[in-house]
Amino acid sequence: MTTFILSSNTSDFTTCHNSLILDQNKNYEVALLSLDTYNSIPNIIAKKNNNFSYSTDNGETWKVITLNTGAYELEAINNEIKRQLIANGDSDSAITITPNVSRLTSIVTIENPSYQVNFGQQHSIGSVLGFGEEVISLGYNESPSIVNIMQVNSILVNIDIIMGSYVNGSPSPAMYSFYPNVAPGYKIVERPNPSLIYYPLSRHDISRMRVWLTDQRGNLVDLRGETLTIKIYLREVKNKI
Repeated sequence: MTTFILSSNTSDFTTCHNSLILDQNKNYEVALLSLDTYNSIPNIIAKKNNNFSYSTDNGETWKVITLNTGAYELEAINNEIKRQLIANGDSDSAITITPNVSRLTSIVTIENPSYQVNFGQQHSIGSVLGFGEEVISLGYNESPSIVNIMQVNSILVNIDIIMGSYVNGSPSPAMYSFYPNVAPGYKIVERPNPSLIYYPLSRHDISRMRVWLTDQRGNLVDLRGETLTIKIYLREVKNKI
């Protein structure tokens, strides 16, 4: 029985162990014991969905508010847009973003008749707010789709020394999946419950082990430099008599 603690400041890393070769005549299996990190996974990402384009002159000219990469609630998006409206010399009361809790949509209220918002420009935040590529103007504007604040639906813990795992019918190195049950900025402390899930080793030479986190679409999860620590448990599989 052996326990490995693997740690890094990235969500994709490889650890090396000097000549760690297991007995070829024996079978082994591993399970995830724990995962610790912080919930810093961004939903607003630079050059992807962080631009808010608006006009104060009925669409004659456009200004762009750029949000920094980060994990934002709807209220935080509204507050940052209002802060930058003031910084641009414009009225912060002209545009307000609020949630429709019962419908899971967002509402963009525009109070000034000369103001417009354009969700059709490059890297628009519109998709996060539930809007398509459209221009909205004076009044109550409710998004036609639900908000996409939580873009990561599941986190898969992958390790390249296992077999016997499948995702959507295809062989996968995923040994565990979970979703953070804490708000952005809080520590994730994940422990398999109610019991460990063991997977057979795919090789006996485990001198190098790669670990990486992906979302439900297979995209690498961005932890934004937070420390990731996982602990795995390796044991010999005893032959049943």
